[in-house]
Amino acid sequence: MIRKRYVVLTLYIIFLMLPIYWLLNMSFKTTNEILGGFSAYPREFTFDSYRTIFTDPSWYNAYINSITYVLINTVISVIVALPAAYAFSRYRFLGDKHLFFWLLSNRMAPPAVFVLPFVNLYSAVGLFDTPWAVALAHTLFNIPLAVWILEGFMSGVPKELDETAYVDGYSFPSFFIKIFLPTISAGIGVAAFFCFMFSWVEMLLAKNLTSVSAKPIVAAMTKTASTSGYELGLLAAAGVLTLIPGAIVIYFVRNYIAKGFALGRV
Repeated sequence: MIRKRYVVLTLYIIFLMLPIYWLLNMSFKTTNEILGGFSAYPREFTFDSYRTIFTDPSWYNAYINSITYVLINTVISVIVALPAAYAFSRYRFLGDKHLFFWLLSNRMAPPAVFVLPFVNLYSAVGLFDTPWAVALAHTLFNIPLAVWILEGFMSGVPKELDETAYVDGYSFPSFFIKIFLPTISAGIGVAAFFCFMFSWVEMLLAKNLTSVSAKPIVAAMTKTASTSGYELGLLAAAGVLTLIPGAIVIYFVRNYIAKGFALGRV
């Protein structure tokens, strides 16, 4: 019985890893070989696609732009969400549940609704085609998500902790930073992870709020067409490199994500 479970688990892992392997396999092929037929491994092994990405400024700058606005968005979203989530978890006030629902409803709106207003606004204030434009646009969707996640973790912390800290002479900022935040470090990790991943994979806003200087990798990957067709090897190599930041983030917050699922807040 145990062997059967291991066999099923192994087959399931292979099934999940197959698309990633196939993408990696294609990244070391030429476009002609990819279109030439099926092959489980490259017959003409080449690093040309990766060499192009690491030597062409339009490619590696796109990666830098993406990482820049993703980090800005994640930091802003978590910092703004922390006090808001604390207020929802600790205080009861008129309309608090309605306000919380309204906050979540912003997360449910499709990004396409906000493209034109954002383009108009950022063009007027000089933020268009900058990493800040994409980062601030993404906070509209990530702050409600972060508040929802953090509120669940904070509600699980007994209020007696706050009262004990005040009796011991802690001011609120000192208590919040030194005692409370370490207590909900798992929640902060989970919130940061989901903010990072949404911003990293989102394409519509990132593509339309930038043009040249701050063009992200998701936009660069849509421009792999040439006179002879799509450069599939180059597109595959870019896809492989876009998986790396997400894999790194998942590795560091994997335990926090497990706790988030255990609390039923993810």
